[in-house]
Amino acid sequence: MAEAMGTVTIEEVAAAAGVSRSTVSRVVNGSELVRPDTVAAVQKVIAELHYVPNRAARSLASRQTMAIALVIPEDTSRFFGDPFFAAIVPGINARLRRAGYMLNLLIADSDPGNRLTGYVRGGYVDGAIIVSHHTSDTFIDHIVAAVPVVYGGRPAQHRPGTYYVDVDNVAGAREATRHLIERGCRTLGTITGPRSMPAGIDRLEGFRQALAEAGIPEGPVVAGDFSVEGGAEAMRSILAAGEVPDGLFVASDLMAQGALTTAQGAGIRIPQDLKVVGFDDSSVATAVNPKLTTIHQPSYEQGELMAEILLDILSGGKPPHETIMPAELVVREST
Repeated sequence: MAEAMGTVTIEEVAAAAGVSRSTVSRVVNGSELVRPDTVAAVQKVIAELHYVPNRAARSLASRQTMAIALVIPEDTSRFFGDPFFAAIVPGINARLRRAGYMLNLLIADSDPGNRLTGYVRGGYVDGAIIVSHHTSDTFIDHIVAAVPVVYGGRPAQHRPGTYYVDVDNVAGAREATRHLIERGCRTLGTITGPRSMPAGIDRLEGFRQALAEAGIPEGPVVAGDFSVEGGAEAMRSILAAGEVPDGLFVASDLMAQGALTTAQGAGIRIPQDLKVVGFDDSSVATAVNPKLTTIHQPSYEQGELMAEILLDILSGGKPPHETIMPAELVVREST
């Protein structure tokens, strides 16, 4: 079936431009992975031949739905309450929209009765992006077996051929801890993310690497859950133990908010008595008092890149399996 509204097909465009069919598809879909000179050559042929992609015809011919699932293995309260999702989802949606795809949001902390995986495997989407996954999220295996998948963050379970986009969590946590050391902190603790999530594991690793480099013994290490209450509860545990550090790296801004409020309620001055660094550089970082020194991760850009990679896979491309984005320190008043 022809893929144009006239008589010109995508194969004819590819032949005239001297490129592959998948390259023409990437240019049409707005992929940023094609060289500028190739884009110009393909666009010139498209204009000369008056080629117009017919998405309805293409969908019918290839059984494409032009829809992508965004799978969030969390409950709705966590999804709507975490600024990370508020930043990453618009980036995903913006890139898919430019390519003519719809985004289907699927939120589930588990999949009883296989309702979510049944939807994906039923042919309603062409691919999936999975964000905020845990080692216990075994239902993801059914999604991976059904459609192409790109992960947001290093997968909790490594599978051959996995594609993912992550922030350099180890380097970011290491930089945060070094900053506390440079500010004169010598008793350093951390509130970690969940040990069931690679981000939680990697940020703890970066914290420990910085301490080892400086020859400073490890202070209190308390597990959190990336929530405000999780940070508050962890801070209460530190206070109850009676060994309050002078520097604290907290693995998310939300947990840092809870920790700050709890510490201040106990009469601890920030940053005079306790210096605090968070992670995310979300809206929370500038809403707390004092404003939070934190590690910036480019969440919107991460969302765009995940969508870009999935689109490239769907068009027959071979993008890198692993993409690591930089994390940078943003200094504010809490240190």
